[in-house]
Amino acid sequence: MSATSLPTTATIVPRPDVSAAFIDAGGSVVARKLRRGTVAAFTVDFVDLTGWSHAPLSKRLAAAVSVRAFGAWLALATAVPVDADYVVAAGTSWGRHAALIHPDLAAAFTSTTQRLGFTEIEASRQWATLAKLVAISGLRPDLLHRYRFDAARAELIAAVRARNDGRAPKTLTTPLHGLEATLSAIGILDEPVGKTGRPNSRSGHWETLTRTAPVLTTTMRRYLAQIALSMRPGTVALADTTLRHFATYLSDHHHDVAAAADIERTHIEGFKAWLTARPGYRRRREPVKTTVGMRMSHLRCFFDRIIEWGYPDAPSRNHVFAGDMPIRDRPLPRFLDDADAAALLAAARKLPRLFDRVCVEVLARTGLRKGEFLGLTIDAVVQIGDGHWLRTPVGKLRTDRYVPLHPRVKTLLEEWSAQRGAQMNTPLMFVDKGRPIPQTRVDAAVDRAATAGGLGHVTPHQLRHTLATQAINRGMSLEAIAALLGHRSMTMTMTYARIADRTVADEYFAVSEKMEALYEPAALPADAEGPNMRNLRAETNQRLLGNGHCSRPAELGCRYETICETCSFFTTTIAFRDTLQDQHDDAHAHGETHRQDVYAAILHQLDDAAS
Repeated sequence: MSATSLPTTATIVPRPDVSAAFIDAGGSVVARKLRRGTVAAFTVDFVDLTGWSHAPLSKRLAAAVSVRAFGAWLALATAVPVDADYVVAAGTSWGRHAALIHPDLAAAFTSTTQRLGFTEIEASRQWATLAKLVAISGLRPDLLHRYRFDAARAELIAAVRARNDGRAPKTLTTPLHGLEATLSAIGILDEPVGKTGRPNSRSGHWETLTRTAPVLTTTMRRYLAQIALSMRPGTVALADTTLRHFATYLSDHHHDVAAAADIERTHIEGFKAWLTARPGYRRRREPVKTTVGMRMSHLRCFFDRIIEWGYPDAPSRNHVFAGDMPIRDRPLPRFLDDADAAALLAAARKLPRLFDRVCVEVLARTGLRKGEFLGLTIDAVVQIGDGHWLRTPVGKLRTDRYVPLHPRVKTLLEEWSAQRGAQMNTPLMFVDKGRPIPQTRVDAAVDRAATAGGLGHVTPHQLRHTLATQAINRGMSLEAIAALLGHRSMTMTMTYARIADRTVADEYFAVSEKMEALYEPAALPADAEGPNMRNLRAETNQRLLGNGHCSRPAELGCRYETICETCSFFTTTIAFRDTLQDQHDDAHAHGETHRQDVYAAILHQLDDAAS
């Protein structure tokens, strides 16, 4: 903390009432006497709080323990900021001093931590961490709102890392994580945030890029600020990453590119090659086509919009084309067959943690996405008519919907709500100690159930695919499946029509059995022959004509039956002799002499020709 940022001397000289409060806090006569000596020693060493604040760190740390304690007391009592290096190195009981100065807040803090489920040790560490943040910020605890909290936290973490070889131990990060939930429940912080709400390295990365290409980065950040007004935060974050990657590539390989207007087609081609050569997501050897296509799509949108919006730093044309997007593979969604799905649910119901049981059961029976599941609110279960439904939050496609609720899922959600209890300042159903449960907990829950069921690796999204596959294989219409899963278009749902393997197999084997029965009529069940099969069998017993067929029963004769054979244009060959012989024998068996004579004459002619 620089000297220019400190309050004036007149405002931070130890006031008599503050010193008296410190002395009176000693309790007994002896303790008060000792504290008077501490005040006197502090005055001799530093004169006042201004002298103490401006004194070198080594001098303040060399002071007696009691003098350091009085300095901490003064800083907290008068809301004067203390440099983070001293706060970390002093070894002062900041939490004890803060509790004496703010007893009402300390009592409310303790009761809140108990209600959220923190242990006594966790609550004590959180309060000590809060006291350090208050000392660094120079504010009363009730004024430590989000941006001030984040700034003080950043200073504290930096000071701790400087003393621990760049590491921030869990003894600091864990209390900080819980402290946000407690302060949110009290009402000091606006809302509890998950890991995604923590400060990240993006701003620092942009600052670094700004030094190498200020015009280009200014254009990119202006564009990101605009799309943030109309797009979801996750979409903006992905576009942010793409533009930072592109700016990094240009900075490393094309030092002459200082602005977006300088970008040419060769730079786009080089970026594509650079992307493809980078390691893929989750340590894959190469990036998947989806990732490369997404990055190129973000870049194409960036150029399209800054050109359309008339930015001064815009190229003359967009050098990213549709052909730059790799042709994506469209594999079938991975799903569990009926036996594996049943094993997964059976294993999940035996898991010891309630959240794990609720997570797997809800995902398997509703088809919710991870984000939709974690975004459920405490009033998500509603009754419509005689049934209960689950109202999903506005999610990936900016729509919400109602999902019919299985009785078992309803029971589990009620059990979770009872355990959750009253959580102030958040309507979310799935919170743990006041904080939103992260998506990694969902992954872990499904993985534990899959491991217990002997199924190997299973992802939460596979449960969504499994539900859709089970539904379509049991006759549910595509329209109903689209409504259940919250698809915006039937194109998304048609994917599941391609994986109806059981339906295809059942129909194939049913038809195969009937086809086999044609060759073994005795084996065909009486009720297996449907109307189409009967028509087909009837046609085999009918004589086909040029423009129809003869429906004459087999037991009745017809004098026109051999009308073609008696025609002067009738021609046959030895290849048909067996058929003609069969017809001759059939006429003889039925006593039809005229027909018998016709076939006998034809057979005689064939035999003569062959000899």
